[in-house]
Amino acid sequence: MESARYYGTGRRKKSIARVYLMPGTGKVTINKRDIDDYLGMETLKVIVRQPLVATETADKFDVLVNVRGGGYTGQAGAIRHGIARALLQADADYRPVLKAAGFLTRDPRMKERKKYGLKAARRAPQFSKR
Repeated sequence: MESARYYGTGRRKKSIARVYLMPGTGKVTINKRDIDDYLGMETLKVIVRQPLVATETADKFDVLVNVRGGGYTGQAGAIRHGIARALLQADADYRPVLKAAGFLTRDPRMKERKKYGLKAARRAPQFSKR
């Protein structure tokens, strides 16, 4: 592997992650902060590292991420999607593994819009008979 940067864009809900993979030791940096500082819950850190673990490249690449929009869970999902796409740029042989695990599929679930006459997407005003 030559000293290159591999890029992948990941999206989930309102979050957009721009992910760069560089050959390195496995350090994950999100918005110029270490992954342990940025993501509080251990489950989110596991989600972010899933594509690297599946392809057995956790200690071969340094991950640099710029992510914005949404909450922590959406951002973690977006980062996972971006890492999976960047790994494809690095080596197309990872495709069957990533595809089988479902990391290349963009999660289409979005927030449902609020409708008129309702208080939220489905929440109706409280009903009283009298």
